[in-house]
Amino acid sequence: MDAKADGWSSWPAPAKLNLFLLVTGRRDDGYHALQTVFRLLDWGDTIHLRLRDDGAIRRVGASVPGLPEYEDLVVRAANLLQREGKSAQGVDISVDKRIPSGAGLGGGSSDAATVLRALDRLWQLDLGVERLAVLGLALGADVPVFVRGHNAWAEGVGESLRPIALPPAWYLLADPGVHVNTGALFQSAELTRNAAPATMVDFVSGVSLGNAFEPVLRRREPAVEAVFQVLAEIGTPRLTGTGSGCFVEFATRELAEAAQVRVASRVSTRVVGGAARSPLLDALEAEG
Repeated sequence: MDAKADGWSSWPAPAKLNLFLLVTGRRDDGYHALQTVFRLLDWGDTIHLRLRDDGAIRRVGASVPGLPEYEDLVVRAANLLQREGKSAQGVDISVDKRIPSGAGLGGGSSDAATVLRALDRLWQLDLGVERLAVLGLALGADVPVFVRGHNAWAEGVGESLRPIALPPAWYLLADPGVHVNTGALFQSAELTRNAAPATMVDFVSGVSLGNAFEPVLRRREPAVEAVFQVLAEIGTPRLTGTGSGCFVEFATRELAEAAQVRVASRVSTRVVGGAARSPLLDALEAEG
């Protein structure tokens, strides 16, 4: 779909990685307290929007199997923004889906954030990033980082964000094809819920902080364990989010692509770059 063709505009919705993920306790509200670093990528989905003057909000094209349209995160995001901004306008939404679902790469959250940011511009609501981030949190804990558009040190349920400068890096991503039920993992008796809190100094100095969900998922899902075994031949594999996406970090694209060749016959992978900031911010600036 061409940008601006037949009234459509196109907006990036980047994927993310969790460079580590700790569960440090349980909050009074019952949610788990987390620590992580979000790394935005220069690859992801594309959201297409076409304004309507009848107030209707519609998902156009392929939908998620078994998911009613009104439960789709992009539709929920548009409805929430419409109510909050008291807008009489509507929108058609189409998604070019590249980020696999249930892989811990933030696809649904990023799609929702892009809808919030782009429609705030297109509907001329001008609610501001802070207010949009609060709206995003009502849709999911990962949505605010995509709304803000910066790599971040995150705490709380993932909503307490501090921008962090990350060096250039390239990532070899592998998708074992397992759709992970995040709720089930959080309830697992095997999950370490009382990790000692890390500091930003720990992270910057290269201390291995790990991912609390990795050992649980590797024991539960043979496909994830198999991918880890292959990736271990080319570097240190890590799990992103609650999985099942796995990745290995490299300093250059050339190193990542050379590693990709070594495992190509056994694991389906892609090489992507880490972004200094969300490509959505560039798109918003380009639109003026």
